[in-house]
Amino acid sequence: MALNLNKDLKMYYSIKEVAELLSVTEPTLRYWETVFPQVKPYKGANGARRYTNDDIKTLRTIYYLVKERGLTLEGAKKQLKHGGPKEAAETNSDVIDRLKGIKEELLALKEQLDVI
Repeated sequence: MALNLNKDLKMYYSIKEVAELLSVTEPTLRYWETVFPQVKPYKGANGARRYTNDDIKTLRTIYYLVKERGLTLEGAKKQLKHGGPKEAAETNSDVIDRLKGIKEELLALKEQLDVI
């Protein structure tokens, strides 16, 4: 079986994968589930959480609001609940993620050029 290099084709992600993706701890994700009703990962028979791409998008928005904009959890909860700025926060979160990826690529290219 070939390795799936396109992560967007994956239906579910483990809590460990999501925690690494967002650079937060697994207990932080579990806590956010209790605070934000929008985050409801599928739980298998053994209780293992499985996050969808939509769950991850919501978690990225929460991360952006709390960790990067400095909102309290209550403030982030209100912003997600009332919509409006939520779309702007999602867009900002997506742009920041893309920029971080570009930065990593540029740093890798710089390292390669330094070797030459």
